[in-house]
Amino acid sequence: MGRDYLEQIRTYNVRPAWPVAERAALLVIDVQDYFRTMVEPIMENILALIEMGRKKDIKTFFTRHGHSQPDKDGGMLGKWWRGLIEYGSLEWELMEELNPSETEPVIDKNRYSAFFKTDLDDRLRGLGIEDLIICGVMTNCCCETTARDAFVHDYRVFFVADATATANRELHLASLKNLAFGFAHVIDTEQICRHFRKSNAL
Repeated sequence: MGRDYLEQIRTYNVRPAWPVAERAALLVIDVQDYFRTMVEPIMENILALIEMGRKKDIKTFFTRHGHSQPDKDGGMLGKWWRGLIEYGSLEWELMEELNPSETEPVIDKNRYSAFFKTDLDDRLRGLGIEDLIICGVMTNCCCETTARDAFVHDYRVFFVADATATANRELHLASLKNLAFGFAHVIDTEQICRHFRKSNAL
């Protein structure tokens, strides 16, 4: 499936580059029970990225979306969507397959962007991170907004086409095209894992 996506966005995906392990971080966006049905088809790829990251000592961050007081912290999301993920609920929990270690931070957020009113940027800067590898859900909401925000924060963004997912293929491809055109190097799981197996830096 990854090859198919990359072929369809080939016209826009014209800036080849590869992350450098020593200054890269993997960002796993909102892989929570709320999105289980959407995540399950790509979970194998997400887990492959996490495993590769751990082998190569690439820092991994998880994000978790939720609202403790929707009337106060829901903002436009609360007006736009009929329901929000309740902070502390079962649906809010990260999917157990992820099993983050004690050294892998979980960033709680309440907007699409993982940078909005969180300490993510400070944590990344403190570690000397320059390259961000993004996977998770939803492609066209939290993943894309975080990728665009990362670009604005001057990170090189690597967006994994077959380790992100959303409501349908049309929305997924639209985001991949937009990101490839102006914000991110779009790759697939096989490519990035092969890259890190061969070399930590190019």
